[in-house]
Formats: sequence, structure tokens, C-alpha cells
Amino acid sequence: MCIRDRAYGEKILPAYLDRYLKEWKEIKDFELEYPVRNVQCEGVPISGKLDKVEILDKKIVNVIDYKTGNYENAKEQLNPPNEKNPKGGDYWRQIVFYKILLDADKRNQWDMVSGEMDFVQPNKQTNEFKKVKLAVTPQDVDFVKKQLVVAYQGIKAHEFNGCNEDDCQWCNFVKSNFQTDVLNLISNEENEDTPDASSPDQHIE
Repeated sequence: MCIRDRAYGEKILPAYLDRYLKEWKEIKDFELEYPVRNVQCEGVPISGKLDKVEILDKKIVNVIDYKTGNYENAKEQLNPPNEKNPKGGDYWRQIVFYKILLDADKRNQWDMVSGEMDFVQPNKQTNEFKKVKLAVTPQDVDFVKKQLVVAYQGIKAHEFNGCNEDDCQWCNFVKSNFQTDVLNLISNEENEDTPDASSPDQHIE
């Protein structure tokens, strides 16, 4: 972290803490930086780490993802599929992905009913902080699952390049959360398919 970023964080975080401390105390049961590893969705190996899981009622949970960017610059990324963006915004898909991730994680059998993007940077004009909570429907899950499968097939065929935009949150998210697993799987499969010359069972015909 550069000195400028650290100084800005020291400036805004006390106000952020004051704004939400009371709300945080109301949630007694939660997990921070909850990791999910070695799970699959529709045959796709996926993984991820959730910033915060709020356990609302036994198995019912809300997932929070903290964002350091400005809400005004990111709000379109929270939209579900529409005419302008038929694939859905990057942040919307990220929330749905967390639902898929927790559904595949059998340790706690949590039912994620909503996800929340919490922007820690205040609005420059109003100085107010912004949270956006999104409900996740079965239709949302099916929609994003299909995207994951397509991306997975592309990666296995060494064809997944994304949209080639450096700032695409979804492509970066996909690559960081399951591309490495897939590439490792491909490497293992290729090694298994390659005859071992040192094996006594291999014969040259």
C-alpha cells in the first residue's frame, strides 16, 4: 500500500466505523474471510474466499463483499442482465457466484439468500457510505452456472481469453477463482494421457 492510500484509509475508515459499528454488533454470529476450496459446480472446479458471512438464522446467511472503489463508478456493475449488458454486471455475477460457491460447500450447509456490496469509500459530494444488498434467485444461479460452464470449456480448450479488457471485474474474478484449478486439472489429465516411457507396460509397436 502506498503512503497516499494509507493516508486516505486513515481518513475515511474512522467515519466508516462510526457509521456501521452499531449494525455490526447486532450480528452475533459471522465468519470473516471464509475460504471455500476443492468444490465443484456442474463439473467445474471452483474456489473463493468470502469477506464476511453473516449467519442470520441457523443456516440462513447473507454474504458481504467489501469494495474500496466508489459506488457511483460501480453501480452499473450491480445490475442483473438487461439490454445494455445481457450477461449481467460484474458485481451482480460475483454475488451470484458466492451463492453457487456456498451451495457447493458441504461443511455448513448454509443457504445464502442475499449478498451485499459494501463500499467503504464515501460519496465525495454527500460524504455518505453506500451498501447494496441483492437477493439471489434460482434463475440467477442457473444463469451464472451456464456462464461458468462455458468459461470452463473454453479454458480446457485453451480458448478462454475473456473480453480482453484489463479492468473487467468478471474476467479477473473468473481467472482468480477457478482458472488455476482448471489449468492444474488439464495439466494432470495431459500427463495421465502421455505414455510413460519408463513403465514396463508400455510397448512400441
